[in-house]
Amino acid sequence: METPVFEEFDPASDCDCPGCVHGRRVSPYSPSPGSARFGGRPAARRALVVAAAASAAVGAGPAGSAPAASQAPAPPGVPEGDEPETPQGGTAPLHGPGGQPAKPPSVAGTPVTTRAEIIRRAREWVAARVPYSMSAYWSDGYRQDCSGFVSMAWHLPGNEWTGTLDQYGTRISKEELQPGDILLFHNPADPQKGSHVVLFGGWTDYTRSYYIAYEETRPAARRQATPYAYWSHSDSYVAYRYKGLAAGGGTGAGAEASATPYPGRSFFGPGADNAYVTQLGRLLVARGAAPFYVSGPGPRWSDADRRATQAFQQAQGWRGSDADGLPGPGTWRLLVTGQGKDVEAGGPPATPTAPPPATGGAGPPATSPSSPSSPPRVPAFPGRNLFRPGAHNAYVTQLGRQLVKKGFGRYYAQGPGPRWTEADRRAVEAFQRAQGWRGGAADGHPGPETWRRLFS
Repeated sequence: METPVFEEFDPASDCDCPGCVHGRRVSPYSPSPGSARFGGRPAARRALVVAAAASAAVGAGPAGSAPAASQAPAPPGVPEGDEPETPQGGTAPLHGPGGQPAKPPSVAGTPVTTRAEIIRRAREWVAARVPYSMSAYWSDGYRQDCSGFVSMAWHLPGNEWTGTLDQYGTRISKEELQPGDILLFHNPADPQKGSHVVLFGGWTDYTRSYYIAYEETRPAARRQATPYAYWSHSDSYVAYRYKGLAAGGGTGAGAEASATPYPGRSFFGPGADNAYVTQLGRLLVARGAAPFYVSGPGPRWSDADRRATQAFQQAQGWRGSDADGLPGPGTWRLLVTGQGKDVEAGGPPATPTAPPPATGGAGPPATSPSSPSSPPRVPAFPGRNLFRPGAHNAYVTQLGRQLVKKGFGRYYAQGPGPRWTEADRRAVEAFQRAQGWRGGAADGHPGPETWRRLFS
C-alpha cells in the first residue's frame, strides 16, 4: 500500500501505513527493551500495540451517532461506552513510587516552557504510540495515562492527576484556547468514571466546533480531530492554561529561543517549495486561518498562504507593507511562540461562493460556469459539522449526488437526500479509499481535500 499523500487535518506523524509503522518501531522516542520497567515494550510487543492502534483507528467515531445497521462500523474516534475508559493513578513522583518526591504546585516551582515545546513533547508520545496504562511509566518517567500525558507535555516535576492539574493552570474561556492549553474534566464523585484530560492542539476550522486533541487513551497516545469539548460529558470540560508558560507571561524571549528560528524571507513567496511553508500554514491554521485553505497546507507556496498570512497580520492591527502576506521576523515570532491575536472567526472562505438560491432557503453554493480559458470552479467546502449524524441540509444532498456521479452510488438504496445516513458515510469512505487513503484519512466524513477531489 502506498503512503497516504494527504490527511484531512494537519498532516500528522501517526499515519498507519507500513512505512510509517516501521518508522515508529525504530523511533528514537521509543524506549529500549531494557527500559521496560518504566512502561516500555520490547519491539515485538510494541509492534502488536501499533497494529492494534491502527485497527482501532479505522473503526472508532463521533458520539451520538444515528442508529445504523448492526454490521456497520462505529464512526471514528468515539471511546467505547458513555465515558472514555481512562482510569488513572493519583499524584506520584517521576518513575513511580521509587522516584523523587513531587514538588508542590506553584508558579515558582513550575518549570517554564513554551507552547512549541508542549506540542513537541506531545507529538513524541503520539509518534512512539505510547500504550495506555495507569500503572506503567514511560522511559521519560511519566505515567502512561491521560493525566500523566499532560504532566509530561507541561513538563511538570511529577505525575499529577485530574484532581490536581488545575492547580498548575489558569482557567480560560473557549475563545482564549491556544495550542498547549488543556481541556479538563474531573469527576470528584467517582474520579475513575469519566474523568479525562486532553491537550488542545488548535482549531480545525473557523467554526471552532472541532479541534485537534492530543491525548493518552486506550489503546495508545493519539492525535485526532475531536468535537468541542469532547465526545462525551462535553459540558463538564474546563479549559486551563499552564501557569509556567513563557509566551504571554513576560518571558516571550525564552519561548522564541526554543522555537524554530525564522528562516528568512527567501523561504516564502511565489515559487517557494520547502518545509517552512508547511510549518507556516499549520501555524496559521492553528490560529484561525483554516478557511483560507481548500487543501493543505503543503510545502508549495500558494495564494492561500499569502492570504492567510495577511489575515493574521491584519489581526495584529498591521496595515500597508506590514500586512503584505509575506511573513517577516515579527510575524514568525508571534506564530511560533503562540503570541498575538488569532484570525477572527468567520473570515472569508478560501473560494468565493455564489449567493444561495432565491427560492430554496440556505442551499449549497453554486459552481461558477466554466469558460474555455478556465476549468470549472470547485464549490467551497462548507465545513465538517454539516456532515455528521443528525445533519440535515442541502449540502448532504449535493455531496450524495456527486458521489453517485463519480460511481460511488451503490450504497444508496434510495436518495441521496438531505439527511446524513450511513449510506453517505460508506460512499464517502469508498471514495477516500479509492484515493489510496487509509486509517483516519478514510473515515467516511468529508474534509476539505475529500471535497476538492470529489468536485474536481
